[in-house]
Amino acid sequence: MDEALIKKETVHPGDAFIQMKPGTRVHFHYQTKRCTDGKLLDDSRKDNKPMELVLGKQFKLEVWEVIVQKMAVHEVAKFTVDKSLVPQYPFIAKTIRDAKQPKEWRKHCCGMTLQNEGLGYEDLDDLFKNPSDLEFTFELLSVELPENYEKESWQLNEDEKIKSVAALREKGNFQFRDGNYDEAMNSYTQALGMLEQLMLREKPEDEEWMELFDMKKPLLLNFSQCKLHVKDYYPAIEHCSEVLKYDPNNVKALFRRAKAHIGAWNLDSAKDDLRQACELDSSLKTTVAKELKHIDDLQKARDTDDKARYKNLFN
Repeated sequence: MDEALIKKETVHPGDAFIQMKPGTRVHFHYQTKRCTDGKLLDDSRKDNKPMELVLGKQFKLEVWEVIVQKMAVHEVAKFTVDKSLVPQYPFIAKTIRDAKQPKEWRKHCCGMTLQNEGLGYEDLDDLFKNPSDLEFTFELLSVELPENYEKESWQLNEDEKIKSVAALREKGNFQFRDGNYDEAMNSYTQALGMLEQLMLREKPEDEEWMELFDMKKPLLLNFSQCKLHVKDYYPAIEHCSEVLKYDPNNVKALFRRAKAHIGAWNLDSAKDDLRQACELDSSLKTTVAKELKHIDDLQKARDTDDKARYKNLFN
């Protein structure tokens, strides 16, 4: 199957990724829309009956097996699927809908019946005659591995850890946007821990190690941004400095470390970082000028307070 014909958009991030294998039982809610006009075709939530799928059992809609394996548990995501991958959908949808009907209502759909009477559902008949790309929205509710075996993070193989890092980073980003900074930091910390386990196997600064560090950089920067929001400045300085050790021209790290230095009252260090960031990215000129003025104002205010304090000491 050509997975380039499947486009994913995360709606709500899930938990750590679980590597699924044949025999894995997956439960999920799904919603199907036709891309040509946005028409809703099916929604499992209306009947409050999740779909159950056992991987490797040759389910007739193969793309669904591919989709669930791209998701983390409790994730909600939209998948736009090319019509060439879903020609069977009208028949699968008919089977699922028929299962909800009284037995006497159900009709076998052979080629002759299809030609003369259709599928028995106007929207599915229309989709059959006029194929369309489909949009599936999935919520992955649970994953049951064969023999009820679920791996802990230390038991994951390298590929599983890499996928879990991506899922946790995405989850942290959503939590950050919602203002849940402690939760976001927890997600980033889990992801950083997995990467550090992988990096221990490599020689520092070798190609494989640097590839893993490139995955670590955005996590360190996002973590530092959380620390700035909760006014915990020294960890933010530490994380940005780790990025700059191997990527000295990283503008985000310089700017965020400068903000942390201001909060920690390391004003000269803040000025140095701001000026270097501006040299690397001229579009920051106005922003850096404002920050430098802010630092000068802070210093003047402190000098004024100090003068008043010393004056009172000798009066």
